[in-house]
Amino acid sequence: MRAILLETTDPAVNLATEEWLLKNAATDVFMLWRNAPAVIVGRNQNTRAQIDEAFVRERGIPVVRRLSGGGAVFHDLGNVNFTFISLGGGAMDFRGFTAPILAAVAALGVQCAFEGRNDLTIEGQKFSGNAQHVWRDRVLHHGTLLFDADVSHLTGALRVDPEKYRDKAVKSVEKRVTNIAAHLPAPMAVTDFMGHVMGHVCPGAAPGDLALAPDEAAGAAGLAESRYRTYDWNFGASPAYGFTRTRRTPGGLIEAHLDVKGGVILAARLLGDYFGRRDVAELEAALAGCRHDRDALAERLGGVELGEYLLGVGVEDLVECLF
Repeated sequence: MRAILLETTDPAVNLATEEWLLKNAATDVFMLWRNAPAVIVGRNQNTRAQIDEAFVRERGIPVVRRLSGGGAVFHDLGNVNFTFISLGGGAMDFRGFTAPILAAVAALGVQCAFEGRNDLTIEGQKFSGNAQHVWRDRVLHHGTLLFDADVSHLTGALRVDPEKYRDKAVKSVEKRVTNIAAHLPAPMAVTDFMGHVMGHVCPGAAPGDLALAPDEAAGAAGLAESRYRTYDWNFGASPAYGFTRTRRTPGGLIEAHLDVKGGVILAARLLGDYFGRRDVAELEAALAGCRHDRDALAERLGGVELGEYLLGVGVEDLVECLF
C-alpha cells in the first residue's frame, strides 16, 4: 500500500486529490492530510441548510462538497484527515478500514472504540467520523481525527436555523465530540501525531517518498478548479429545497419563501406588512432564475427599483431576508 502525506492545506485541492487518486491510482493508497479552516459537506446534503452562513462568511471559511455521503464537518489544522483507497472491491466495510486507525490511537495509551455506523469514540465522545464512496470496483474511505481542533468553530460553522429549510436532504447529526490530545498521557504536537499514525499504518513508508508525483499534483489541481472550487458543485449540486425566513426590515416585516433547485431560485414569494406602489409579483419574477447566492442576488437586485415594490427596503435588507 502506497503512503502519501499531503503538504497543502487547501481543501479544494485535497478533496480533488482524493478523487484523482481514486480514479487513477495504480495501487492501494493510505493518505494523511489537513485542511485550513473549512466546512466540508456530504455529497447528498443541502449545503445552505448545513452551515451558519453568517459565521462562515464573516470568517472567510470556504465551503466544499466531498464525494462521499454522510454529514457536514468542520476542518481546521487541529484536525487530521485520513484516506484509504482500495482497488480490490466495492464492499463498504467501515470497521475494517478504521481498525488500523483505532490501533494507532490505542498505541498512544488512549482507550477508543468503534460505535454506531461510522464513528470512533473515546469514553463515548466522538473523535472521528467516517464516510465512503464507491467508484466502479474501487472504494474511497476517509475520516476525520479530531486531535486539537477548535470545537467552538466546529459548532459555530454548522449551526443553522432548522425552520429556514424544508427538504429531504441528509441532515448532520450533532454528537458530543472530543480531541485526542485531551486524553494523551503526555503532550504531543499534531505533526508528531500524524507521523505516528503514518508509521503505524504504513510502517515501511520512507519520509522522502510520501509526496505526489508531478502529474498527480497537476491532475488534482485541475480537478480542484473544474469541480471543487465551483458554485455548481459546492452549492448547485444540493437537492431541491424550500427556504423560508421572516425578518423585520426598515420597511416592515418580510416573509420570504423560495423554491430552489440546482442552487437556482425557481420561484419566490414575498409576504409581509410592507408597502409598495408596484405589484410585488414583478419583483418575485425577477428573482426567478437567480442563484441562491448573496453576490448573485445583490447583482440581480442592483438593477431593480426596489423601493417601488418594498418601500424603505434596501438591497442589503432584502438579501438578508433571503438567507
